[in-house]
Amino acid sequence: MKSMRWISCLLVLSSFSAFPEGGQEQEALLRVVTDFVQGQIRSFPGKAVISVEHLDPRLNLASCAVPEPFIPPGGHLLGHGSVGIRCAKPETGAPWIIYVPVQVTLRTVMLVARKPLSAEKILSADDIAEQNGEATRPDILTDPSQAIGKVVKQGLGAGQVLRRDMLRDPYAIRQGQSVQVRVEGNGFKISTEGQAMGNAAEGQSVQIRTASGRLVAGTAYGNGLVRVSP
Repeated sequence: MKSMRWISCLLVLSSFSAFPEGGQEQEALLRVVTDFVQGQIRSFPGKAVISVEHLDPRLNLASCAVPEPFIPPGGHLLGHGSVGIRCAKPETGAPWIIYVPVQVTLRTVMLVARKPLSAEKILSADDIAEQNGEATRPDILTDPSQAIGKVVKQGLGAGQVLRRDMLRDPYAIRQGQSVQVRVEGNGFKISTEGQAMGNAAEGQSVQIRTASGRLVAGTAYGNGLVRVSP
């Protein structure tokens, strides 16, 4: 297996010049990176501004018909990040990989806590506010419907930007609660009583101890109902 030639690139904003004749053109790689980033952030909220820095013009890479862009392990795109480009089969020479620094600025309307919010607080419209700002990650909340009715996992300070991982759905089943366990199949339906061994929002899995002492896992629903697959 041919060894990969790893090249670290110092990139400075300026005009884009071509590599020496017969080598890989910078402008082509720039377009690959820009198109890749645009595709990756298409679902992000707000308006994105993408800045791709160019390669050192002294770098001479073998021409590549199909350069492959990728996000390095542990990498990210919002803020300052980088995009890798690999060429497994250049027209001549050994395979190569380079890393191109990019900066993505995302301007959007974000949801913030209007006031200090305690843990286990069920959010209402009065608890949140909208604020224009620069997003640093894609999981921020941008629509009130994403927050209203959710439960705060841990206390939040006034003005703190809300993210998905800060909130959870209300519990439909609580630990220790008496529940109705229902098993349904082709032509039969069985119901029994049980006790929830944990908390679960609607649609989540929860363990139940039946009256006979058996542990079963089912799906939580409202009104203390847990459905178990036969």
